[in-house]
Amino acid sequence: MIVRRARMLGLIGMVLVAVSAVAEEAPMRETLLDEIALDYRATAGWTGLREMSPAVREALSRVRREAFVRDDDVSHAYVNRPLSIGHGQTISQPFIVALMTDLLAVGPGSRVLEIGTGSGYQAAVLAELGAHVWTIEIVDALAKLARERLARLGYTQIAVRAGDGNLGWPDEAPFDGIIVTAAGPVPPALLEQLAPGGRLVIPVGSTGGDQQLTVITRQADGTFEREEKLPVRFVPLTGDTAR
Repeated sequence: MIVRRARMLGLIGMVLVAVSAVAEEAPMRETLLDEIALDYRATAGWTGLREMSPAVREALSRVRREAFVRDDDVSHAYVNRPLSIGHGQTISQPFIVALMTDLLAVGPGSRVLEIGTGSGYQAAVLAELGAHVWTIEIVDALAKLARERLARLGYTQIAVRAGDGNLGWPDEAPFDGIIVTAAGPVPPALLEQLAPGGRLVIPVGSTGGDQQLTVITRQADGTFEREEKLPVRFVPLTGDTAR
């Protein structure tokens, strides 16, 4: 009886700690969302978006960013800046995640390809919008961690694989949206795998040089419309960019 009571008290203690942690995260998450809203207004002259869409704000509010950062960075999870996730990669600044998601313009039932899974944060935000996500990470170790993390968090509509994102995922094409979280030239395979009316959101440019967050829309006749939205700074897109 004493042992059972001790176990029960221990379980209650764990639940209380978890509830307390969630209670502490909520105001930090709201503060972050307010900061992102300020960034939208500050960059509206470039992006044409003065406000975060309600759907994207709600999706961000449901994703616990601390679950996607390294243990040493949990206290910085709700700071509006990128954080290292190891292997020379980063989890993107929350404002950029929100902006790229809004620019992608997808919703429930959309088929989305992500290049550069990282820790899985962007994929989780897309899933919270109701999209089905296929995401590719070139670093095997990060792909494995992201797959395990997303499964543990219950994101059953996200498929993760390790590989060269420049080649896309032809077996699952076409996609309503493609999002690339590393900078480089536009991979031709991604354009081919974009559905008519679909959008590719990608930072275009070189490491150490100018990079522009760019939206490429495939028209019904197969041509592409290109719009530069915002100067940005991303890690380089690696892999076979010649294909």
